[in-house]
Amino acid sequence: MRRGFRFRIYPNKQQEVLLRKSLGCVRFVWNHFLAKRQQLWTEKQESMNFYGMAKELTQMKKQPEFSWMKDVSVIALRYGMYGLEETYKKFFRGKCGFPNFKKKLGHNSMNLDTSAFSFKDGQLFIAKSKSPIKVVWHRQLPKDCEIRNIQISLTPSGKWYVSMNAEDPSIQPLPKSDNAVGIDLGITTFATTSNGEKITSPNLRGEYNKLKRLQRRMSKKVKGSNNRYKARLKVARQYERITNIRKDFHHKLSRQLVNENQVICIEDLNVKGMLKNRKVSRAVSEQGWYQFRSYLQYKCDWYGRELRTINQWYPSSKTCGSCGTHNPKVVWGVEEWTCPHCGVHHDRDLNAANNILAVGMAVSACGGSVRPKSRKGTKATPKKQETGKSLVS
Repeated sequence: MRRGFRFRIYPNKQQEVLLRKSLGCVRFVWNHFLAKRQQLWTEKQESMNFYGMAKELTQMKKQPEFSWMKDVSVIALRYGMYGLEETYKKFFRGKCGFPNFKKKLGHNSMNLDTSAFSFKDGQLFIAKSKSPIKVVWHRQLPKDCEIRNIQISLTPSGKWYVSMNAEDPSIQPLPKSDNAVGIDLGITTFATTSNGEKITSPNLRGEYNKLKRLQRRMSKKVKGSNNRYKARLKVARQYERITNIRKDFHHKLSRQLVNENQVICIEDLNVKGMLKNRKVSRAVSEQGWYQFRSYLQYKCDWYGRELRTINQWYPSSKTCGSCGTHNPKVVWGVEEWTCPHCGVHHDRDLNAANNILAVGMAVSACGGSVRPKSRKGTKATPKKQETGKSLVS
């Protein structure tokens, strides 16, 4: 199983100049050929593939006004063009949006292969640099691993990293378990499990207040001044701190769930639609549901667990877990409610988690899907269902 590794690097002044030049050239190549491809399509209805871009880049480097591109490795420039080509392909497949122009401020990166880098005695050597770059190996790489590509990146906070993929034999499936859990994601409570556990996310209100103060201070600095540059770094570091706290929480929680359960059932939330609601958009974005789900997915794949996703339109919060009655009066903000049919009192989140678990187990066993009634009045149900069992128990 392949695994990603990321290590902090500390280039000296000469190496940092070379790395920044390389990032600038990669960014220039991306923006140049993105504008060229747009112009070709607008004027002549023609496109340009990777080989056409590589041929034009070779001619550009021979011109005096573009001679500065010879100072960096051509491998990084080729990977920049290859990345643009792959983004176009993903766009036409409907897997991503149209490629945007890259900016100097923000996260910048470049890719290198074995012809442009090497590791010797725990140090990183790259093309166009005579001295090695210091790498902080905070964890040990797998023995006899083969590294063919690396990515060197610069964060907005001014930190340099090197990332790589390697085959990790230590990732093995965990012993099988009989436990299954349903998870209802929320805002006030990050996650409620079918076991009755309510998990709250870290309180970042103080961190966001500090970020707000730093942004106010930066807005008062003169643009282009050294003081504004220092203020921008403080803002970027505070953003990075908030991101790291959220990532740490998601990693620990997802690993705990994967370790304890064989089957994990979760609801496919319409996060994009929720972000359009101005009243809850900030609270939703702060939770990071998509990131948490992606962590759950790859860890389930690693350790032999199963992640089952319930359709986003299934009314898990409005359905009684005892009799299956649908109660449309359960609206946003109602935390507890009583079923009008059987009289059972429900905790909204716990009832939703139990419903998600029941539906996930039933649908997987019966081979169907659970969706609410469509506009035509039809309802998708499992193809086969065992006697005496319902979709929601």
